[in-house]
Amino acid sequence: MNKEKIWLSSPHMGGKEQVYIQEAFDTNWIAPLGPNVSGMESDLEDYLAQDVFVGALSSGTAAIHLGLILLGVKSGDEVICQSMTFSASANPILYQGATPVFIDSEPETWNMCPVALEEAITDRIAKGKKPKAIIAVHLYGMPFKVAEIVAIAEKYQIPLLEDSAEALGSSYKGQKCGTFGAIGVLSFNGNKIITTSGGGAIVVKSKELKERAIFFATQSRDNAPHYQHSEIGYNYRMSNICAGIGRGQMEVLDAHVALRRKAHVFYSDYFAGIDGVSVLKEPASDWFSNHWLSAIVIDEKKTGKSREELRLAFEAENIESRPLWKPMHLQPVFEHYPYYGSDVASKLFEDGLCLPSGSNLTDDDYLRLENVLDVFFKSQKI
Repeated sequence: MNKEKIWLSSPHMGGKEQVYIQEAFDTNWIAPLGPNVSGMESDLEDYLAQDVFVGALSSGTAAIHLGLILLGVKSGDEVICQSMTFSASANPILYQGATPVFIDSEPETWNMCPVALEEAITDRIAKGKKPKAIIAVHLYGMPFKVAEIVAIAEKYQIPLLEDSAEALGSSYKGQKCGTFGAIGVLSFNGNKIITTSGGGAIVVKSKELKERAIFFATQSRDNAPHYQHSEIGYNYRMSNICAGIGRGQMEVLDAHVALRRKAHVFYSDYFAGIDGVSVLKEPASDWFSNHWLSAIVIDEKKTGKSREELRLAFEAENIESRPLWKPMHLQPVFEHYPYYGSDVASKLFEDGLCLPSGSNLTDDDYLRLENVLDVFFKSQKI
């Protein structure tokens, strides 16, 4: 049997990427600006279909960092952040010298718990530290409880920074993720639903805010004939070459979403016959997930099997799977910061596994995945 590596989520080219890249070479736009950069920004603005403005950047992390700067987060401030996420959601808080306040997940979408969020806000206010911003994440492409989180943010007048790094193509009540917050963030890392090799974007609500973000992203150069800087700047702009890849990828985004959702259906159908394994799924019709990664939780008491045993079974067959994100409040670098909630996120990490979900999975790949699962769950399969 073919034992080539099956990756968790690998890049998947659509075919037109090299056309845009070649055009950049032919016109000598080998720079962090050019037609592909502006073109990709326009493509994203059209796709998001809201009154938003997009700035193409070098990474999703850069977008979060600039988002915090635009929201006025400074040293000594507090920023609320979802605990169950990748560290890139939280690291920029420390870049600004601010303090992260971590929030537990709720069990339906695995995202920020609205109850714990409001508890944290009222407690921090009582302690004389009203949070400066809220970073909520659409984990694995699953929209968080948008209506509830947005309502809480508005109630306490705290701006929402919407981390949609994993959720391009997802929506809530028909509105695209990345457009609900005061600022939205997208990522085009190599493992994302579309990629620019490395890259990201910031989504804002005005042309002036976009221009401000790009100003910071291009070393905060003042309008002068010489190099003059009145504010700290960053080298965060996306290159015209990377944006060329992105323009080609935008042409296949909807197709990639459909293929990721196909992988989710495969796993949902398979585990429907196994007691003790649950698949992350949309809780109601208002949710539409791109299912960037399909993920499961294994109840070891019911199955007699652990998440780690399944991961190792896949690894033995040269198939990549990965535990869910380790919550930030359990990470050595963040464990001393405030945390609100119970043990939902920690239990998800303990029992959860992300499964191969790429839009380039083949029929043979699905057969290999099914064979591993059949052997592993042979006593549980109905």
